[in-house]
Amino acid sequence: MLPPIQLLPPEIVSIIAAGEIIDSLASVVRELVDNCIDAKSTRIEISLNTESWQISVTDNGVGMSLQDLRNCARAHHTNKIHKLDDLCHIRSLGFRGEALFSIANVGQLTIKSRHDIEDSKGWCISYNLQGQPVHEKVVAIAPGTIITISDIFGNMPVRRKGLPSFKKQLKAIRNVIENASICHPNITWNIKLNGKSWINISPGKNSQQIIPQLLNQINYNDLKFTSSEVKNPSYKSSSINIVLGLPDRCHRSCSDWVKIAINGRVVRLPQLEQAIIRSFGRCLPKGRSPICFLELYVPFEEVDWNRHPIKSEVYLHFIEFWEEQISNIVQDNLRLSSSSSIVLGDSERLHKLLKSSIEKNDYSYSDNLNSINKLDLLPLKAVGQVNKTYIVAEHPNGLWLVEQHIAHERILYEKLQDEWKLTTIDSPIVVKLLDHQVKQLQSIGLELEIFGEQMWTIRTIPQLLVGEKNYLDILLELSLEKNLESAQVATACKSAIRNGVSLELQKMQEILDGWKNTRNPRTCPHGRPIYLPLDESVLSYFFRRHWVIGKSHGI
Repeated sequence: MLPPIQLLPPEIVSIIAAGEIIDSLASVVRELVDNCIDAKSTRIEISLNTESWQISVTDNGVGMSLQDLRNCARAHHTNKIHKLDDLCHIRSLGFRGEALFSIANVGQLTIKSRHDIEDSKGWCISYNLQGQPVHEKVVAIAPGTIITISDIFGNMPVRRKGLPSFKKQLKAIRNVIENASICHPNITWNIKLNGKSWINISPGKNSQQIIPQLLNQINYNDLKFTSSEVKNPSYKSSSINIVLGLPDRCHRSCSDWVKIAINGRVVRLPQLEQAIIRSFGRCLPKGRSPICFLELYVPFEEVDWNRHPIKSEVYLHFIEFWEEQISNIVQDNLRLSSSSSIVLGDSERLHKLLKSSIEKNDYSYSDNLNSINKLDLLPLKAVGQVNKTYIVAEHPNGLWLVEQHIAHERILYEKLQDEWKLTTIDSPIVVKLLDHQVKQLQSIGLELEIFGEQMWTIRTIPQLLVGEKNYLDILLELSLEKNLESAQVATACKSAIRNGVSLELQKMQEILDGWKNTRNPRTCPHGRPIYLPLDESVLSYFFRRHWVIGKSHGI
């Protein structure tokens, strides 16, 4: 027989409240960082000590008064909401009044704070496990706050023992810091692990300047940042900021860097994440995922943060509207347009190499890297062919090398997507097919009739193959694909002009004009880069065209 339901004693309630939020070292860091950002901090320092299970977070925010210090660790005490209606207009990262109380429940909490620059003294208060002040004293401290929690989970040995390894916990902490840094790029971060420097992040104008500090081998020019204003279905103004990893320059083996933030906090919104991934379509190599950080700033009343205890999942109004908007924005940014930034991916490295070469002589050097970043897409003019493989396209600011096969493949693939059509052929084809090949060809719409044992008559083919000499080989390859999209890729690949074929200038120009207007011109449907841009300033540095005549002639 079960015991009757009873009101829990206060000490049990306090432990349950702590368990809802503070379940790991990462959750301690997350809650303290949220408070630092709410306090308008521009510099946050974190010290982690795994041996003593201690975390210390220092910020230069507005600080707390003595009265606030006495109340901040009490249960459900907060200055961020005051009435029930405030829950529908959340403007801060922390608001439930549970964070410091829950942290005090799992360790020894001490807070030092000075309210503002006019207050000549700060205060240090220690708290018991119920969040009540037990000792206070005056301390010398700069404006801001220092929060230290020691012996974390020392009063809960079972929970401490059940935590993941320190390696996994540190990975989670790094993720918390990375998410906060890209949402708030104006903040300087210094994190120490067991007394040694671990993570350092310099501030930036936007997240495009932060992401290269977090991901190895990602350069600023590998990313594209855009910002736009949008009117949502309720006719209220919202904004979208997006940092996109250009698919011909960077991608990852998993989708861990498809991140979405709502009003300054990274959250999980699977619908929008999938919209981003779908928008890249056939732009990336097989098994690779895009790099994309999306920030939405929407009216506060259109987000419900009460779905999950750690606020990692939210209810977002008009989710279908945002899904469509995001898809369109990603696709627009993958196109080549007059506002596109078309630069050589390793231009920064190349400039360093040129600078080093020039500095060996006594010649002046002016870093003109910004001019590369502003290279607009203007009409391309075909001027030649290299090794019967690369089209040389003249550009007012330099030249591009475009691989003819994959550029043509991109054109044909998108044409197949838009105009997938089957046509009846005059002379049906008789071919030997296995059962799974028959099912695949039928699934993409081809008409087949049995002609004998494992022999089939094919009466329709994709219209694009009409006139192709090797269309039977292409049909056999189509029969091995898994779906219509794969079949379209295979058809485009087999139908595209091959490398090693000599082209007339008119045909080269036709390919260039068709390719640059495709939806995803940066890569072929298999994810290979299509073009290599060489900027005029890079060429001029290499050929020393900035030298004065006297020096260039040894005078």
